Amino acid sequence: MAAVQELADRSKMSTIYIDTDKGVDAESTTGAESQPYKSLAFAYIQQGGAEGKSYLSRASETGPVSADGDAAERLVWKEPAKSAIKKAQGALDAHKKKLVKQQEVAAQEKAKEDARMKNLEEAKKIVIAEDPSLPEAKKITIGDKDIQLGEGDVKGLRVKVSGRIHRIRAQKQATFITLVDGYGHLQCVLLAGPLTKTYEALVFAQGTALTLYGEMRKVPAGQDAPDGRELHVDYYKVVGRAPTDEDSITNRVSQQQLPWESVMLDQRHFVIRGDNASMVLKVRSFVEFAFMTQYRKRKFTKVSPPALVQTQVEGGSTLFELPYYDEKAYLTQSSQLYLETAIQSMGNVYCIEKSFRAEKSLTRRHLAEYTHVEAELDFIEFPDLLAHMEDLICGVIDMCMEDQEIAAMIKLLNPEFKVPSRPFKRMRYSDAIDWLNAQSPPILNEEGNPHTFGDDIAEAAERQMTDIINLPIFLTHFPAEIKAFYMQKDPNDRRTTESVDCLMPGVGEIVGGSMRMDNFDELMEAYEKEGISPKDYYWYTDARKYGTSPHGGYGLGLERFLAWLCNQHSVRTCCLYPRFMGRCKP
Repeated sequence: MAAVQELADRSKMSTIYIDTDKGVDAESTTGAESQPYKSLAFAYIQQGGAEGKSYLSRASETGPVSADGDAAERLVWKEPAKSAIKKAQGALDAHKKKLVKQQEVAAQEKAKEDARMKNLEEAKKIVIAEDPSLPEAKKITIGDKDIQLGEGDVKGLRVKVSGRIHRIRAQKQATFITLVDGYGHLQCVLLAGPLTKTYEALVFAQGTALTLYGEMRKVPAGQDAPDGRELHVDYYKVVGRAPTDEDSITNRVSQQQLPWESVMLDQRHFVIRGDNASMVLKVRSFVEFAFMTQYRKRKFTKVSPPALVQTQVEGGSTLFELPYYDEKAYLTQSSQLYLETAIQSMGNVYCIEKSFRAEKSLTRRHLAEYTHVEAELDFIEFPDLLAHMEDLICGVIDMCMEDQEIAAMIKLLNPEFKVPSRPFKRMRYSDAIDWLNAQSPPILNEEGNPHTFGDDIAEAAERQMTDIINLPIFLTHFPAEIKAFYMQKDPNDRRTTESVDCLMPGVGEIVGGSMRMDNFDELMEAYEKEGISPKDYYWYTDARKYGTSPHGGYGLGLERFLAWLCNQHSVRTCCLYPRFMGRCKP
């Protein structure tokens, strides 16, 4: 009511005021002396021009003063100059033309919408049915390749295939649908006619689930389609319709957004329907299979350690704490300690399990929950550990590249990928420090100073070094002070440990490992130095008390491995639903 009364009061006004300093050009401004406009043009547009109105203007702060210097002259209302009136009238005329154009466009849009709605209502009357004279359709998936294809007068196999619309292109002669079912892409052709005029066909949208019936044919010469074939549809059923309006997938997921950004992670359930995201996850599935296969070839036994623990592996600051009945427990940082207790009876062992780190880091290679490939090897020396890690990584890559389907996906995702050459470059930590300082300019530490022995080489410097060298690197013999308590010290240099990080170009560290401390007394000293109570680790310590042996192992971050293999900017796109600081949804 207040707004209506304001408009009524405005229409009764005969004098309109403009203050170029204190006025406000807004629709809520009335133009009264207490509520002046800022510009004459805006006032003309709001008030409808000069007819029946008079306009007074001033510049209350910047206007001229009288000859005797009286500043009160600025507050005097005066009629606008003729040039200003002409300019304001021009703005009003342009505004009226714009309104007319808008009304014309609105009328055209309304006519189109009315025609569309009428067309949709008419389309509801069109009913299609399967032709009983046609051969019975054989149920297939898109991945089934050994199917008779029609060409010319030769008939192809009549099939029925279910999937979802990935892309749709409606033309005058036909509607082309790219169907996906998780096993591939299939071009489907609906010739113009009843099939394309039903209500369901007119509201086809990306994501709609369909079962399509028809003849499988070769793609005509000069045309292209996945696997060189297409389905000529003779009947279909809509299984699950997807929205076509503002809630459509194409509006929920933007091609302009990067897949690891927050907006896209909120819509991750739609993003994983895309070609790139689904390929990464399919490669991931094969990589896990390849690791298990390679371990089996090497006679490793798979074990499944607990995720709920009461001890730490990588330091207490990154533990997720939770109540466990009447006790305190944590989500595991690593299964390593449990694996070490299994080698005595099962020989070399491995696991592929989730690990959790409460690290407050938002870098592109950190996750709070990640898949950890871990293994422990008994009766080995440090060179044996390095040789095994190199052999395993290359074995997994070889399996990926020997599988035609997976190799094709990797080629699409990472066209520049090259199988790493053996042997991997070996570089001691001390040599890496010298290398960083020898660059021109030197690659500095996090404090902006040259690196010195004892520095924990930062991620950025480590990755820069790896990218420049552009080879897989085994970075070894880190100082004991910056490594975990359980790592075996180098007998030739007690300042350092028999430890290793495997660095890959483009992503940095993907594997970390070491020989494990196998001397009982030395382990007890390590507990004391770290302020750890040995009684909580009695089951771990007993391995040194009852038949100790030289042994070592490693942990590989599966998401980092995939980021390297599939050329992903962030590990966040290498898992189904990433978890990191600030995100535990969807």
